[in-house]
Amino acid sequence: MIVAKRQRHNLDAHATRDTRDMDLTLSSLTHLSDVDVLHEVKRLVHRERQATARLIAALMEVDARSLYLAEGCSSLFTYCTQVLHLSEHTAYGRIQAARAARRFPVILERLADGSINLTTVGLLAAHLTATNCDEVLHQARHQPKRVIEEIVAKLRPKPDVASSVRKLPAPKRRVAAQVQHGTVIRSSAVPEAVLSATPQAAAPGAAAPAPSTLSTVSPLAPERYKVQLTVNRATYEKLRRAQDLLRHRVPNGDPAEIFDRALSLLLEKLERDKSATTDAPRHARQRTPGTRHIPTAIRRAVWTRDGGQCAFVGRQGRCTERGLLEFHHVQPYAAGGDATVENIQLRCRSHNIYDAEQFFGALFVRETAVDYSCSSPDSKSLNRRSRAHASTQRQRTRAGPPAE
Repeated sequence: MIVAKRQRHNLDAHATRDTRDMDLTLSSLTHLSDVDVLHEVKRLVHRERQATARLIAALMEVDARSLYLAEGCSSLFTYCTQVLHLSEHTAYGRIQAARAARRFPVILERLADGSINLTTVGLLAAHLTATNCDEVLHQARHQPKRVIEEIVAKLRPKPDVASSVRKLPAPKRRVAAQVQHGTVIRSSAVPEAVLSATPQAAAPGAAAPAPSTLSTVSPLAPERYKVQLTVNRATYEKLRRAQDLLRHRVPNGDPAEIFDRALSLLLEKLERDKSATTDAPRHARQRTPGTRHIPTAIRRAVWTRDGGQCAFVGRQGRCTERGLLEFHHVQPYAAGGDATVENIQLRCRSHNIYDAEQFFGALFVRETAVDYSCSSPDSKSLNRRSRAHASTQRQRTRAGPPAE
């Protein structure tokens, strides 16, 4: 009893000291420069990886010696959740990693150097063998979860799931959108029938789906994916209409085939609208200098040159974002920058705002776009202030740093 009280006292003392150290760290970080903060983040991430690897190794020993039994716990999971106060998810992931690392000790090394993480171990653990361990861990090095799932699909491919459309069971509470696992396109407001290549009866007594579940896309096998989502009645009616109109080409009305054709048409329109992609480009018109408008020929050339990816290059390399792309004036329009191929680059929204803040200042940048064609006094005043600020910036650049 005395020993147990001393152990609890020591744990409480460590917790109090850790809290004091945390408060000190949080207060000291605000005084660091940008470079020092980034350096501190990298240092802390390295320490966290080392600590995680050591924790996994320690849990391996606790599990191997069944030390949790003498502590009054029936399992390692109970010990982790009730004594160490880890969450169920955290405890499960670390126990899974510990048992995988007992079979393949190289996992500890990979966790410590950061080439793989606990999510990767959790996805791959059941598929590792003595013959494929090194190769699979090498393929998984620094890869996101999506790629790890594709590796798992190659190691253990699953058969295709039959396409189907069926009504979801009515929930107890009205929910706007719901999703259930399975390769289906579903709606909670359609007739109680399965509409697929071969009509089937709806499964009786199916459980209502959890409303918090999101639509997902997951690999089944190499080059094969499962797509699941829920749609409303209007979308369902569009699908039925498309099935009827395509019966001469898709006799069985396969939703997967219609989904592919619809995406092809959508991508064609989006690429035409966003990047001016076309098979027969028109002759470029004479461009009017000094306007904000970016001609289609220039948008097309810039999109092709930048590869549909943000062209911002930072200290760690080029940004990899391909969503929320915008056409960015390298020399801002307010500072006299023209809409030429040389002066226009693709930027993701975050880096577009970042570049604007670097030039105009964070307090001057607006998050909402201004209608520059509007003749309201506010917009005209804002344009005048923007150009005046840009003119001041140019003068400072030409003058150089002030003499000491």
